[in-house]
Amino acid sequence: MSHKNCYTRREMLSLCKNGFGGLALFGLLGAQGCRPETDLVQKTGGLTLPHYPARAKSVIFLYMDGGVSQVDSFDPKPRLARENGQDPYRKFKVDATQFNNIGKILKSPWDFKQYGESGMWVSDLFPNIAKCVDDLALVRSMVSDFPEHTNANYFLHTGIGIQGRPSMGAWVNYGLGSENQDLPGYVVLDGGLIPPGGMDNFKNGFLPASYQASILRAGDQPLANINPLEVSPEIQQKKLALARKMDDSLIGKIGHEDQVAAAINNYELAFRMQSAVPELTDLAGESKSTHRLYGTDSPDPHTRGYAAQCLLARRLVERGVRFIELTCPRVAADRWDQHNDLKNGHERNAHAVDQPIAGLLQDLKQRGLLETTLVVFAGEFGRTPFAQGDNGRDHNPSAFSIWMAGGGVRGGTVYGQTDEYGYRVVDKPTTIHDLHATMLHLLGIHHEQLTFRFSGRDIRLTDVAGNVIRDILV
Repeated sequence: MSHKNCYTRREMLSLCKNGFGGLALFGLLGAQGCRPETDLVQKTGGLTLPHYPARAKSVIFLYMDGGVSQVDSFDPKPRLARENGQDPYRKFKVDATQFNNIGKILKSPWDFKQYGESGMWVSDLFPNIAKCVDDLALVRSMVSDFPEHTNANYFLHTGIGIQGRPSMGAWVNYGLGSENQDLPGYVVLDGGLIPPGGMDNFKNGFLPASYQASILRAGDQPLANINPLEVSPEIQQKKLALARKMDDSLIGKIGHEDQVAAAINNYELAFRMQSAVPELTDLAGESKSTHRLYGTDSPDPHTRGYAAQCLLARRLVERGVRFIELTCPRVAADRWDQHNDLKNGHERNAHAVDQPIAGLLQDLKQRGLLETTLVVFAGEFGRTPFAQGDNGRDHNPSAFSIWMAGGGVRGGTVYGQTDEYGYRVVDKPTTIHDLHATMLHLLGIHHEQLTFRFSGRDIRLTDVAGNVIRDILV
C-alpha cells in the first residue's frame, strides 16, 4: 500500500478544522430546536417533532412544594364541617400516614365560594386566582404513588420515584429545543426553596447534559459569573478563541464524546447569556400597571419576590424559552407542608403566590400569550381530611387537586371527584403519568414516541403508562 496520501495527525486536524466548525454550528442550531434528521429519527421512530400541531409553545410550571391541602383550596367538603372533631376511624378506613399521628376530622378554616361563569368553587385562600377560574381546568382527582416528599417529588418531576431520571423540563428541551439561541430551553426560577430531593428534580439524568435546567436566582445576580470578569471584550474573545482551539484538538484526539460536546455547548451558551440574561432580568422597563398587577409593589416581601419570578416567567415565554418552573418562596412557615398550624402556614404561602399567579394569568391573556402558554399549578400530593395532632394535616397521596390554564386547555372545567371527605378519588383517577402525557400532547409531542435509548431499552417520561386527559382540552 502506498503511503503517499497518508497524513500526520497534525495535518489531519488542520484539514478537518472546517468540519469541526460545522459540528459547532450544529450545536448552535440545536439550541434553537434545529437538529440533524438522524437525531430526530432516533428519538421518534422516524416522525419529526412536533408529532402534530402544537397548542402550546411553552410551559410555566408553578410548583407548590410540600403539598397544598385540596380540602382547603379547590375541593370543598361540607361534611368535614358537619363532623368536625369526630373520630375518623368511625367514619372511613384510615390509611397509615407519614407520621401516623392521627387526630380528629378537621374542617377547613376557610370558606368556599363560587366564582366566574363556570361557578367553580375556590376557598378564601386564593381570592385573586378565584377571579381567573374561567381560564382554569381544575383536576380534583390526582393520585400519586408516594407519600413522602423526596420520592413524590422525583415522581412529579421525572415520572419515576427514584433519583437519576431526566426531569420533565429536560424531556421537553430534548424534544423541542429552545427558540432562542441566547437562552437555555429549560429554566428554573429559584424562589428560595429547593425541594426535597434537591437539584436532581431538575437534572438531565441520562439525557445529554445540555438539556438540564439552568437555575436563575432572584436578585441582582441571577447567575454566577453573569458579568464578564475580563477587563475588556477583546481579552474575553481571545480566551474563548483559545478554548475553541483546545476543544478542536481534544475532539480530534478522542472523537465525539457527549459530555465533552455538552460542556462545549454549555460554555458557548453561557457566553451568549452574558448579554441576554441582564436584559431579561431587568424589570425596570415594565409599566407601573404591570408591576401593580403582579404585586411587585406589595408590602409582603415574599409576594414581591414571587411576583418578580412570575413576571420573569412571562418575559422568558416571550423570548422563546420552552419550559419554565418556579419554586416556592421561603416564607416564615416554610413550604406548603403544614403538619401543624395549618391556618398560619397555608395563609402565608397563599398570600405569597396568589396575586402574582393571578397577575401572570391576566397578563398572558392580555398579551395574547395564554393561548400558546400552558400554565400548570401542582404539588407532589395532597393532605388528609383529619388532623395531624390538633391543627395540622399529614400527607395524602390518594387525592389532591391541580389546575392547568391556557395552551389548549378548556377553561372553567372541573374534572374528577373525591369522596365526601376529600380523602380518596372516586371518579376519574388521574396519575402523574397522565399529567405528563397531557403536557407533552399540548406541546405537540406524542408521549409514547419521545424516547431515549438507555440501559438497553427505549425509555420515556411516562414510563409504560399515561393517558392524555382529553376531557379538559379544547
